[in-house]
Amino acid sequence: MGLKGFVEGGIASIVAGCSTHPLDLIKVRMQLQGESAPAPVLRPALAFQPNFGGAATAVNVPLPPPPPPKVGPVSVGIRIVKTEGVPALFSGVSATVLRQTLYSTTRMGLYEILKNGWTDPETKTIPLTKKIAAGLIAGGVGAAVGNPADVAMVRMQADGRLPAAQRRNYKSVVDAIGQMTRSEGVRSLWRGSSLTVNRAMIVTASQLASYDQIKETILERGVMRDGLGTHVTASFAAGFVAAVASNPVDVIKTRVMNMKPGPDGEMPYKGALDCAMKTVKAEGPFALYKGFIPTISRQGPFTVVLFVTLEQVRKLLKDF
Repeated sequence: MGLKGFVEGGIASIVAGCSTHPLDLIKVRMQLQGESAPAPVLRPALAFQPNFGGAATAVNVPLPPPPPPKVGPVSVGIRIVKTEGVPALFSGVSATVLRQTLYSTTRMGLYEILKNGWTDPETKTIPLTKKIAAGLIAGGVGAAVGNPADVAMVRMQADGRLPAAQRRNYKSVVDAIGQMTRSEGVRSLWRGSSLTVNRAMIVTASQLASYDQIKETILERGVMRDGLGTHVTASFAAGFVAAVASNPVDVIKTRVMNMKPGPDGEMPYKGALDCAMKTVKAEGPFALYKGFIPTISRQGPFTVVLFVTLEQVRKLLKDF
């Protein structure tokens, strides 16, 4: 059962990840909106500076540019297609495949092992607290394993928003990991790993535990039979719970992973906490929920595809 759980979870995760990749890309682009404003521009000011040799003279003072307009997920998607082409919606999909292979396969398989090990042999039940604990452990281990692919995926998805001269232009996830290792060191592959682990623990615990709990409740109360309707209902609810719980950590993770040194060679953020504080200070607390609409738009379908596929794969492999 142990190895089988990894195989089943891996197949379902790869299918779900690839099918919802464009939504994930839009989410990343939205999370990076407003991260760095353009340099102030000089404009004629209405103030005058005293001139001790004669009349006062007008001076130019730096005034900040107007804030960029808020752009929704549909507009972001249309802009990506217009400026970069339809294939750009799948930028970084090779990294998604590798990430799901490493991260989701590990977390799904480990969750099943822990859940089965903690299930009461007599009642065949497991309390919600133990499901959450299993999710926290499985998510943390999976994230640590898959972080290099996660960094590569974020960078490949964000590349198109940069000016052409500043783009990294990774050819594939292998090329991305290779370039990062050569130019930034091996440690760069685990940049933001603490955030990735925290996010994965939250997502896995809320997603897998809530799916199991909601599915069991539906079946116990006889609301629906164990079939597609039950799986879709439970998985969409689980996706919503996971999106609400994880979005703030996801925003900070995206920004830390995507950061580049400034002209002075310094990184814009010293760490996750520094990024969170600067983000809230510059853009307000709701900035931590940037990209929430595409997050839930992606998390819902992703979770539905994940668990519906998982249930079908389990049926196919039940005799193995």
